[in-house]
Amino acid sequence: MQRLIDAIDAELPQTQCGKCGQPGCRPYAEAIANGEAINRCPPGGERTVARLAALTGRPVMALEQPAQSPLTAYIREDECIGCTKCIQACPVDAILGAAKQMHTVIVDQCTGCELCVAPCPVDCIDLLPHPQWQAASSESQQQRYLDYRADQGRKRFDARQRRLAAQAEAKRERRAARLTRAAPASAAPALSASALRANRVRLAAALKRLTRQQQNSDDDAQREALTARIAEHQAQLDDLDRQLGQAQAPSTPRTPGLQQKRMAVNAAEQSLRKARQQLAHAERQHDAAAQASAHAQIDRASAMLEQARAALASQSPSHGQPS
Repeated sequence: MQRLIDAIDAELPQTQCGKCGQPGCRPYAEAIANGEAINRCPPGGERTVARLAALTGRPVMALEQPAQSPLTAYIREDECIGCTKCIQACPVDAILGAAKQMHTVIVDQCTGCELCVAPCPVDCIDLLPHPQWQAASSESQQQRYLDYRADQGRKRFDARQRRLAAQAEAKRERRAARLTRAAPASAAPALSASALRANRVRLAAALKRLTRQQQNSDDDAQREALTARIAEHQAQLDDLDRQLGQAQAPSTPRTPGLQQKRMAVNAAEQSLRKARQQLAHAERQHDAAAQASAHAQIDRASAMLEQARAALASQSPSHGQPS
């Protein structure tokens, strides 16, 4: 089985795009070895389907989605706001930048996976034909480029997975150390408000990608699996919103100051804005399930905002209330 998985993985384009419904090319190779369809890789095209058919002994099938020629992402740098969301989404670490600084794509390393496009809040990312593919004047030159892209895509994807795993482990160790140092009776949250907000941004981006995959999938079983994952992510997002509300407006015997209550109002307003944006997106996509989830989020955020405003009004100076 392992040899078959390795052979299948070697035939995949290593764009790590997720269009097959899996989180990368290696997971798709494992899924094919376990019986999943061989025709779900648009970047690989018909040639990859033929090779996979020969490897697995299955009949050649038409691609589920149109074949896709090699692309690369370009960031319109004068429009970039430095949010880092595309950096977090890139599966091969092919985007350079820092918070509130201009981002740029390493074209030589970009696989054209498109995963950076959806998270961008200002739509400043374009997908264009890859210059190395366009420069190839013969089939052998095209194949050399495809081999290079696959080799680099696999190496950089694996390196990123190792880096993320190391960061997650270090984070768990730091959290365990903080909990060990904390007093047993402490009512403070395990994570700070800033850490909770960062987790929320990452989780919301993942939820958006899953929703997009669900909308583009024609396979009922895959859509059902994605629906379950979306529900799980939504539950985690709701829990984060609850923790964030507690972190910014803790219900401790000591009355929080005006600044803390204003922060609670701002956090609730932000949650409400995001929920309304999700509802608008769901309505554009005509996704009834996503609309229902967004309405529920709006109700929770509205209740949180009403409570935060009431708490702020109860402590505001008698000569006026904050707007």
